[in-house]
Amino acid sequence: MSEEFKLGDLVWAKMKGFCPWPGRIAKPQSYIKKPAKKMNIQCVYFYGTNNYAWIDDANIKPYEQYKEKLINSSKSTAFKEAVSDIERYMVMKEENPKYDPDTEEDMDGEFDKLMVEDEEEKITPKPKPKKSQGVKRPSSASKNMTPKKKRATTPEENGATPSYTTSSNRIKNYHEILNRPSVTDAVESPMVDLTNISDNMKKKKIEASTKTFGFLGLGIMGSGIVKNLIYSGHKVNIWNRTDKKAQDLKEKADEINVGLVQIYPTPSDIVANSDIIFCCVSDPTAVKQMMQGNCGILYEDGNLNGKGYVELTSVDSDSSKDISKLIKMYGGKYLEAQLVGSKKEADEGNLIVLVAGDEDLLKDCKSCFTAMGRTAFNLGNVGLASKMNMALQVIKGVALAGLAEGFALADRAGISPKDVLEVFELTSLCSPFLRAKADMIMSMDFRNVEQPLQHMQKDMRQALELADTLTQPLLMTSTANEIYKHVRRLGYDSHDVASVYMRARH
Repeated sequence: MSEEFKLGDLVWAKMKGFCPWPGRIAKPQSYIKKPAKKMNIQCVYFYGTNNYAWIDDANIKPYEQYKEKLINSSKSTAFKEAVSDIERYMVMKEENPKYDPDTEEDMDGEFDKLMVEDEEEKITPKPKPKKSQGVKRPSSASKNMTPKKKRATTPEENGATPSYTTSSNRIKNYHEILNRPSVTDAVESPMVDLTNISDNMKKKKIEASTKTFGFLGLGIMGSGIVKNLIYSGHKVNIWNRTDKKAQDLKEKADEINVGLVQIYPTPSDIVANSDIIFCCVSDPTAVKQMMQGNCGILYEDGNLNGKGYVELTSVDSDSSKDISKLIKMYGGKYLEAQLVGSKKEADEGNLIVLVAGDEDLLKDCKSCFTAMGRTAFNLGNVGLASKMNMALQVIKGVALAGLAEGFALADRAGISPKDVLEVFELTSLCSPFLRAKADMIMSMDFRNVEQPLQHMQKDMRQALELADTLTQPLLMTSTANEIYKHVRRLGYDSHDVASVYMRARH
């Protein structure tokens, strides 16, 4: 440890290609590799991203001393969340000087503990002494005895939703205020069935590229895409945050064709062993974490020399341009490829792929894009594919909010949803997308996820941010975005986007 910095110091730490970021000098985690032949470096924990990295002393500044100068380094949501996290830590440290996040529970754990204690206090009523008897003072022995707390019962067991409070601020639960139904169970993404190949894929005549393709992320869209890449004969190296999902996929792939699929433990290993890398994760924040994290995509200078990187994640145009600069800085080629469609289209190889960026890389990926979808539409310069995707997401999001409100209005007016659907199908308004969402609304089953609600709201937010930079008013989009945010508060984050109906109906 250097004389200037010591364990626990709050700092601004700068990584190559990124703005100064709030962090803390931390104990190195067991899985973090220390760079060889580097002396004056510190292990830094980054707030917001929850990543660790070794940073040169020259790129570290004391947090308080440079706060006024660096706090406006970025306008991104991730940066603002990181600043909020470090400020919250400072408050916690002031209240409890002995608090050590490297040995104690993290801040969220402490906060959750307070929540549970307050919940128990509120749910379990304390018996009042009878008026005829005095209140008995506890003996010195009983003072030192802590009674065992009863297990906090669930809202379902109590027949009502409890009102959660913190020790510093008693606030009624928003579900009580809004009087809306809520859910708390997350929807698990089902394992992809490699034997279930669509008729559309079987009709395609694909000559697989001889290159090796890396794939980062086996989520709702990624699993279906990888399935079709394997079916069409491409060699694929896979990495997923949940290792079991990758292991299960490889086992099933080996039953079909041994050797087509390999698993690697880190994104940097995928980069080292692949010619072209596809990234398909949840949002821009996840992409940047994967890049700057330990053993990430940009782990070593020049590790992308001669390689291609394709961003399938739904990102805003500014983030895409930032990623492009980083990839090129590390010697690679960049292609922005935005996916238009849902889980069903991904499984069937029926997506529309909007691409922008390196023309040579586009040619190298032609066979992969044929496996993924109907067409790859080239829009030119990096950023344009993201903007096109945002425009389409705005149309989709506003239309779905209108569908939900129409069904809710008919229901309140005493009209059978079945009749509404029957008439709706006869009109020119009925599209495959809206028809599928109407079926979900009819059954009130939003667990068969085609597109998670939180992803739709993320896309709406990105569109509004773009509109701000262009001073373009988006009145309908702004209203729809608030509706989706409301449904997220009800607990439908991981459910299908058709669950927006729950906000309209209640």
